[in-house]
Amino acid sequence: MDIAKCLALIDELCARETDVGTGGPGYLMAALETSGDFYEDDGSEWEETEARFEADRDALGERLGERWGPAQVVGLDSVLERAMDGEDVGEPWAHLCDHVPDVQLWRTDTGRRVGLGVSQWDRELPFQLLAVVTVLDPP
Repeated sequence: MDIAKCLALIDELCARETDVGTGGPGYLMAALETSGDFYEDDGSEWEETEARFEADRDALGERLGERWGPAQVVGLDSVLERAMDGEDVGEPWAHLCDHVPDVQLWRTDTGRRVGLGVSQWDRELPFQLLAVVTVLDPP
């Protein structure tokens, strides 16, 4: 992972209006890093990749913490449960809770939220390090 490139992409997302681009009203999202898939894996590569993506998230999080202070870690399991029970939890949280167990969140000087999370839809599918910029607080 190239931290400088990831920070530049996060800065770009923060500078854009949150009702345009990849995302929807009030948020933008970008994959900062994507792994290969795990269809042929015996499990060892999956575990190594998961650990690397979490370490990359944490390293990038340290840099964001220098800007905006310590991250608020928000678990999304309860959001997923509420969404599955039919509650409208809103975006980007409804999308994220399907494949991101938790996010590290910061509030920027402009009041937006910047989040980092490690995504994986299914055991055979790639990991992604996601960044989200939103004006919407988690539910």
